[in-house]
Formats: sequence, structure tokens, C-alpha cells
Amino acid sequence: MAKEGPNWDGLLKWSIAHSDGTSPTRNLSEEDRKWFMEAMQAQTIDVVKRMKEITLVMQTPEQVLKDQGVTPADIEDMLEELQEHVESIDMANDLHSIGGLVPLLGYLKNSHANIRAMAADVVTTIVQNNPRSQQLVMEANGFEPLISNFSSDPDVTVRTKALGAISSLIRHNKPGITAFRLANGYAALKDALASENVRFQRKALNLIHYLLHENNSDCNIVNELGFPRMLMHLASSEDSDVREAALRGLLQLAHNAKDGKDGNEKDSVKIKQLLQERINNISLMSAEDLGVVREERQLVDSLWSTCFNEPSSLREKGLLVLPGEDVPPPDVASKYFEPPFRFSTANPFSKKDPEKNEIPLLLGSGPFPTYTNNQGSNKGDASS
Repeated sequence: MAKEGPNWDGLLKWSIAHSDGTSPTRNLSEEDRKWFMEAMQAQTIDVVKRMKEITLVMQTPEQVLKDQGVTPADIEDMLEELQEHVESIDMANDLHSIGGLVPLLGYLKNSHANIRAMAADVVTTIVQNNPRSQQLVMEANGFEPLISNFSSDPDVTVRTKALGAISSLIRHNKPGITAFRLANGYAALKDALASENVRFQRKALNLIHYLLHENNSDCNIVNELGFPRMLMHLASSEDSDVREAALRGLLQLAHNAKDGKDGNEKDSVKIKQLLQERINNISLMSAEDLGVVREERQLVDSLWSTCFNEPSSLREKGLLVLPGEDVPPPDVASKYFEPPFRFSTANPFSKKDPEKNEIPLLLGSGPFPTYTNNQGSNKGDASS
């Protein structure tokens, strides 16, 4: 049976032969040029066209898809593919213009938890650092199903993914922050902190810190809801990321109190006890463990200094700044890798397994035609 797809071995050998310096440069013959272009185009697709096909599937009633033999797992795979395409900020904004945003938001209400979670992941990618798509999602009433899933979905993964999408949606988005307050979002955050799911806790803590940093007046809300005691409890978590995030939240509250609001004396005593316990634990750590908790050491000292107007004992013990930590490490990686910003143009590489010959999700019996590439696709990340 003949091997399907482009001849990658031949393409590789051809490329090496024409770029290793062993032979003089020459103009490509028309035959070589045609073979090369066919080999490249056979492995690429027109992303906009593919997104329109995915949109068509998302617009199709669930029962029709079921009758066509489309399974929930197929829908998940389709959403995962869509997430790769919308890594490009241009493609993310185009999703609305081709009619795909509204049906995507509809999947947030799907009866299958995995589909609700995956849809929230796609929304996160679309709105991340993207004011235009943030506005489009808000105008399409995308906030409502997200806050509903975050607040009350029976599946903790769905709640966590919805929280991640909300965090990206309302970041640097005043209408989004206002909607979050009006929807009693802080009460939902309090429930998240009480969860036993560490990832859910971390996402909630990170959003709390952002909101308090952006809006000092929100400290009144979190104080009334009893957040400080919950943060103090989580500052002793076994998970180092949860501890650090809780300490950051406490530090933000302490800065707010120092700016003019009287602190609670009972809470002050409890914070001192908490910080002393953290200092005692840090003092018993090995040199290797001390390096891991560098940020925690700095947070503990900063919080102690802010609350009690004196340096913590970490300083006199020589545990605040370890030998060598005052010198920033050499920046080697950035010489070779780009920072993880969103692309405004498409990346032709995909995280899909190149050995896996996947069949696109269709609504009919026949295959899609071979595509030519105009805009490419991008790699996706979320986490947390």
C-alpha cells in the first residue's frame, strides 16, 4: 500500500543538499519548484476555512450531530483544534465575524462537563490580552454562563476553567470587573478558597490579588466576607504556590490598611503568629528548599515589615537574601526563545502529533478537499 501524504524524507534530503554549503547555489527548476510547493501545501490548511467548518458544526443542533455519529469526545477534539487556531489574536477576533463566537459560548451550557470545561478554555485563549475580544464576549453575554459555571457547576474542573476564563475576561476590563462585582463574584471566590482543590484555590487567590491591587476599595468587601482569616489559613498550605498567593493577598490588604484604615487587633495578633510559624519553618529548611521558597521568604519579610514597622527575624538570621541571590541570574534563555506573548500572525507549527493522521469532524459522508494555507495556525498553552 502506497504511503499517503508528502514525502518528508525526500524533502529533508533535498533541503540539506541545497543548504549545507557542499554544492553551489542554483536556480530551482520548474519541476523542483512544483514538487517542493506540493509537498508543503499537502501538510497545511486554510485556517479561516477550517474555522468556518468548525463554526458550522458548533451551530448544528446536538441531536443532529448525535444522529451523524458525532460523539462528545469528537466535540472536545474539535474545540481543542479551535483553541490552537485562536492562539493568533487575528484569528481570535475573526471568530466573531465568521459567526463562531456565539455558538462557542453556547457550549458553556452543554450537558457534558468536559465540553463545558473545554469551551471555557477556548474563551480564555480568545480574550487573553485581547481587549477587542473581551468586548465581543461581553456584548455576546458570555460573562453570564461563565459566572454561573464558576459559582455553581457541580464539576470542580468546569468551575476552575470558568474562573480562568473570567480572570482573563475582566483583566484590564472595567465593565468586566463591574459585572463581576454585581454578580456577587467575591462570594464565589470565597467558596473557591474553601475548596479542597489546590488548582481552584490558586486561581481564586491570583484573581483576588489582582482585584485588590486594581481597586483598593474592594478591600472593604473582602474584609466583610471574612477573607483575611481564610488567607491566613491558606498561607500555611502544603502547596507552596497557594502559600505565596495567600501571602500576596494578605500583603495587599496590609498595604490598604496602612493607607488609612484601622486594622483589626485580633487579626494582627493572628498574622504575627502565622508569620512567626512561617519563619520557624523556613529556618529549618535545607539550602535547597530555601532556594525554592525564595519568593515566600520575601513575602513573609515584607508582610512583617508592613504590619509591625520592623524587619522580620529572617534578616538577622541571614535567610532573607541567600549568598548569590542578590545577583540576578544570567539571561540565557531569551537569546534563543521568544517570550510567551500572543501572536498577531499565525504560527505554522501545531502541537498535534505529526504521526497522527487525524480526520476532521464532518457533517456529511465525504471528506473535505485538500486546503491551501493562507494564514497558518498557532500553538496553544492555562494554566495553571
